[in-house]
Amino acid sequence: MWPFKRKKTSDEAPPVQEAPKSPGIAISDEMLAEVGHKKRREFEKYEPPAGVIPDDIRSGILAMDATPYDSLNGSYPDYVFGGFPGYPYLAQLAQLPEYRRMVSVIAEEMTRKWIKVKAASDGDESKADRIALLVKAMERYKVQDVFRLSIEHDGFFGRGQIYIDVRSPRGLSAWTDPEELQSRLFLSNKKITPGSLVGFRVIEPVWTYPGIYNADNPLSDDFYKPAEWFVMGKTVHASRMLDLISRPVPDMLKPAYNFGGLSLTQIAEPYVNNWLRTRDSVGDVLHSFSLSGISTNMTNALSGKNDPNYAKRAELYNRTRDTRGLLILDKQQEEFFQFNTPLSGLDTLQAQAQEHMFFVSAIPSVKFAGLSPTGLNASSEGEIKVFYDTIAASASRLLKHPIKRVMDIIQLSEFGDIDPDITFEFESLHEMTREQQAAIRKTEAETDQIYEAIGSVTNNEVREKLASDPNSPYSGLDLSGEIEIDDEDDENFNLEESASEKDPPSDPTQRGN
Repeated sequence: MWPFKRKKTSDEAPPVQEAPKSPGIAISDEMLAEVGHKKRREFEKYEPPAGVIPDDIRSGILAMDATPYDSLNGSYPDYVFGGFPGYPYLAQLAQLPEYRRMVSVIAEEMTRKWIKVKAASDGDESKADRIALLVKAMERYKVQDVFRLSIEHDGFFGRGQIYIDVRSPRGLSAWTDPEELQSRLFLSNKKITPGSLVGFRVIEPVWTYPGIYNADNPLSDDFYKPAEWFVMGKTVHASRMLDLISRPVPDMLKPAYNFGGLSLTQIAEPYVNNWLRTRDSVGDVLHSFSLSGISTNMTNALSGKNDPNYAKRAELYNRTRDTRGLLILDKQQEEFFQFNTPLSGLDTLQAQAQEHMFFVSAIPSVKFAGLSPTGLNASSEGEIKVFYDTIAASASRLLKHPIKRVMDIIQLSEFGDIDPDITFEFESLHEMTREQQAAIRKTEAETDQIYEAIGSVTNNEVREKLASDPNSPYSGLDLSGEIEIDDEDDENFNLEESASEKDPPSDPTQRGN
C-alpha cells in the first residue's frame, strides 16, 4: 500500500508547540566557595636550603617532625595569617622601608643606651679596675653591635642567633674542629681558658636547622629545645649558640617555624599592605581627580577609518590644557566637559591606615614617622615614656640572660674566673632636660640644707654625697681639703646678722614713726 498523508482541513488547528523551558539557575557549592576566596598561607613542613643539613642524615632529621599539619590547616579560621612564609619571602619584606623602620627603631632603642656594668654592692671600689677592663673587653668584641644586629634578625625572621667562637684546646677556632664544635661549652676556666675567646658571630636563621630535640616528655627541661644545630653541614652544640626569640610560637608550631618565633614583619604584613594599598589609592585619586574632555566629531575613527586628525586633535588638546596655554574649541562641533572627584577625607583615611602600623609595632608616631601631635598643648612626652617602658621591659626579658652569659664568657677569657658580684643594669632611656635636672638639684640642695640645720648630717657628709654622685656637677670633687666650720665663727656670723637687722636704715625717709 502506498502511504498517504491526511490532508489538513481548514477547520483543524495547527498543533501547539511548547516553548522551550529555560534551565533553572543552579550554583554549585564549589563555585560559591571559589568566588571571593582569599588564598591563605597554610602550615607546611619547613625544609632548609641544601647544604644546611648533611646530606647523609637529611632525610632522617626531617622525618623527626611529626607535626599534624593536616589537622592544623583544617582547624584554623580564615582571619589567621597562617603558617611560616619562609625566609626568602621575609627577606624580601625586609627591603620595604615600613618593615625596616619598625624593626630598626626597636633594635636601636634596645641597645642605644646599653648597659651599666657594676658591682652587686654599691660603693665597692675594689672591683672598679676589673669592671673597667670588662667594659673595654665588651667594646673590643663589639657586644653592643652584635646584639643590635641579632635583635634585627629577630624582627625580620623571628629568631636571632649568636655563635660563641672559642678556641679549642689545640688553639684553633672551634668551627675547624668537628669534635670540639659538637661538645658542650661549659662556663669553666678548664673549658674556656684565658685568651681563648675569639668573638661573637651573628648567624641568619636561614643557615641553621635544629638537630635532635625531645618531643616526647613535656616534663623534661629540654622539651622542644634542640640539643644541637646544623649550620651549613656543621653540627654545633646548642650551648655555643645564643637564641633571641621575642615572640615564640606554641610547641606544636615550632618545627614549622624552624624553631623560631613570629617575626614582626609577618605580624605587621596585613597592616602594611593596607597602608600601601591606601597610599597608592590616594595617589591615584590625586593624579586623576579631574577628568577633562571634549565632545568632537569621531565619525571616521569609529567607522574604522584611519583618521590622523583624531590623534592630532587629542595632542593639541593636551598641549593647550595647561593653565599657561589657551584651549580653543570649535564652536559648532566641539564641547568641553570636566568631572572633578571630591578630595575631602582622603587625608584622614591615609592617616588612619598609617596609624595602624604604629599600633602593631607599638612605636609612637613621632618615633616611627616623625609626626608630632597637633592641637592645643599637644605633646608626645607621654607616648614616648610609655614606649620607653615597653622597650625596657622587652630588653629585660629578651637580653638579660644572654648578656649575663656573654659577660661570664668574657670574664673567663680575660681573668680566668667569674666574679659573681659583678652584674649589670640597663640604662634608662628617658633623658631629662637641663631645666628638669636643675630643678631636681635645687630640691636636693634645700633638703640637704634642712638636714644639716637640724643636725642629721654634717657639711662633710653632704660634700661626700655630691662627690660620689655621678649625675652631680661636683662628681669627683677633691675631699682632701675638708671644710670645718668653727662654732665661734658660726656664733659671730649669727651676731652680725642679728645686728644688721636691728640697725636703722640710713635714709630718714625709710624710718618708722
